[in-house]
Amino acid sequence: MAPPAPSRPPTPTASVPTATSSSRIDSPSLKAALAMALIHYNRGNRLPATSTAAAAAATGTSSPPLLHWKRKAKDRKRELLRLRQELKLLQDGARGEDMEPPVASCRCHFFDGCGDLPTQPGGGGGEQEHWIDEVLRRRFLRLVRWKEKRRRVDRPIPTSSLIDFGSEDEVQQLSMSTDFLVQLSDSIFVKREAALSFPTFSHQAVDFIHASLKKILSSERETELVGEIIDGLVTRLMKRMCTVPEKAGTSDSGPIDCSDAQFSVQHLLRKLGNDEFIGQRIILAVSQKISNVSERLLLVDPFDDAFPDMHGNIFIMIQLTEFLISDYVKDWLCNEHIDQRLFEEFTRSILKARNDLQVLENMNGLYVVYIERVIGRVLSEQSWYPVLH
Repeated sequence: MAPPAPSRPPTPTASVPTATSSSRIDSPSLKAALAMALIHYNRGNRLPATSTAAAAAATGTSSPPLLHWKRKAKDRKRELLRLRQELKLLQDGARGEDMEPPVASCRCHFFDGCGDLPTQPGGGGGEQEHWIDEVLRRRFLRLVRWKEKRRRVDRPIPTSSLIDFGSEDEVQQLSMSTDFLVQLSDSIFVKREAALSFPTFSHQAVDFIHASLKKILSSERETELVGEIIDGLVTRLMKRMCTVPEKAGTSDSGPIDCSDAQFSVQHLLRKLGNDEFIGQRIILAVSQKISNVSERLLLVDPFDDAFPDMHGNIFIMIQLTEFLISDYVKDWLCNEHIDQRLFEEFTRSILKARNDLQVLENMNGLYVVYIERVIGRVLSEQSWYPVLH
């Protein structure tokens, strides 16, 4: 019989039993050790299935970790969407620095009737929504983001400035839309004339602001913040409507007329006033501004260069008030959700503006005549006369 391999130690065989081996096999401790080894072996084979079931049970009972990972996956998906949109912006910007997105060649009628009173009372909205509104909305959002990228070309775009079409942050989109509209109004003063794309972009901006505002107010959330955004928009547009730029005045070719730009901003405010949430705030702010300017006229030197501009601003503001009252007050009063407190407040403010303008009757009697006509329109459009007293 050949000797065993050197790598394996010799093992006792059953044919050659020894006293030592038989005593070890019959040892209770060895039997206990074998039994424990078998138990551990069986447990090890069943461990994957048991651990999987336990993990599933733990996942079902502990929801916070599951929600955490779901939230992280959702954030990652949004980040990928933002990166895709950012890539599109960079591709669009590669066409040229001074190149704007193409505009449809069809004529926009947004500024038709600028400076004219409505032929029929109550020229308010009521137009039915159309599928093209969503297309224009997405195009407008893309344009806003394109402008935002151009404005911050030297800096990385923060996450807050990226608009996700599926996002629920309508307040942020509303704020960015108001900023975009103010930048549009600045462009007509810088260029001293409205670009061909100005009516189209203004139309889309105003429609988007109305749609976002309607959606936010219907959900009855962030009402106070939305009011601050709209008040800021009205204040900034009024400042541009009533302020003549420093470059305006005279030049080598003659006087520079900025009235077209001022009336364009006035028309923007008029169109924004279609929504009673914005329109009532515009009338309140304008009537208060009339009172402030009339008080300043009493203290300003008549030979000051700003004196004629202040007179012109008063007429522009009174005209805007008349437009808003003639266009929309009747529709506002038919709306059951109208803020009656704000309505009464701007009515009292108009009466105060009339009293302040009466002091300037020696300078220009047309002020009183014009504001009296505005008050007459308020009386004819509203149903409760005692409010004015």
